[in-house]
Amino acid sequence: MRLGIDIGGTKTAAVAIGDDGALSDQVRMPTGFGADAVVETALRTVERMSQLAGVDAHAFRSIGIGIPGSVDSATGRVAHAVNLGLEGLDLGPRLADRLGVDVRVENDVNAAALGAHHLLGLADGQRAHSMAYLNLGTGLAAGIVLDGHLLRGRRGVAGEIGHIPVDPAGAACPCGQRGCLETVASGSALAAMWPSEHKHPSLELFDRADARDAAAVAVRDRFLTGVASAVRLLALTTDVDDIVIGGGLAALGDRLLVGTRRVLADWTASSPFLASLDLASRVRVIPRGFPAAAVGAALVGDEPAPSGGAEALRTPAIQEEVPAWPRS
Repeated sequence: MRLGIDIGGTKTAAVAIGDDGALSDQVRMPTGFGADAVVETALRTVERMSQLAGVDAHAFRSIGIGIPGSVDSATGRVAHAVNLGLEGLDLGPRLADRLGVDVRVENDVNAAALGAHHLLGLADGQRAHSMAYLNLGTGLAAGIVLDGHLLRGRRGVAGEIGHIPVDPAGAACPCGQRGCLETVASGSALAAMWPSEHKHPSLELFDRADARDAAAVAVRDRFLTGVASAVRLLALTTDVDDIVIGGGLAALGDRLLVGTRRVLADWTASSPFLASLDLASRVRVIPRGFPAAAVGAALVGDEPAPSGGAEALRTPAIQEEVPAWPRS
């Protein structure tokens, strides 16, 4: 069995995949804050999954972790994860030493991309040759799967499209640039454009827009234009078969999908080039309840190890660190 653990800012989820591809029941528990607490959360999760499976941790063929922030997947080191209070945690090596099993660590968006590719393939009866997973959460980023494997890039920032400027006169972005895609198409963008005390501001926004509130319509349409821009950008730069929208804002479901497709259709009406790409049919929203990140974390163990190899998980080499903006 392969064990996958998705460590989020507030909760951790885990799932095991058997040799036959069947998924176990999911385990959920609160995530601790800070390096030691995150490590203990992962260990408790492994212990609970071992109990449910009736096996020792050593029996898992591989253990994978998906975690937000800047991750060196070759060494299992989490360089930066603000929401978890992490700065320079050797998560993979620490867990491997405690468990006696190799532990692979991957950025959560990349893990979710792998998981979405796997789960949607099972649901459809066939897997797309290539897929981009557009994560709309507090920030915006994408994971790209080609021939069943992740595209990470030389410095691990492939898919960081949220920090591509689309409006030179736009809002300042935390990355230091101005008018980035993330400033118009993300949870933080909606919070800035639509301040609200509602428990679910995005749902309130879409409800008000459906009721023809002019201010809500303007914000919703600006947001949907940003999402469509991200879809177009991924299609033009990667030409993947499918572009799957996930993340917290995917809870908008059909309203997000229909709205994004409407913007794409409007663009194709005046562009024969875009019309030839059939963008609207290539975008979809991941169904609710799909444990994409946890499943993807379990599959990370089957991914070719980046430079450094499996042994780097236990004894990471001392190497020059290249500053990287943390993934959204």
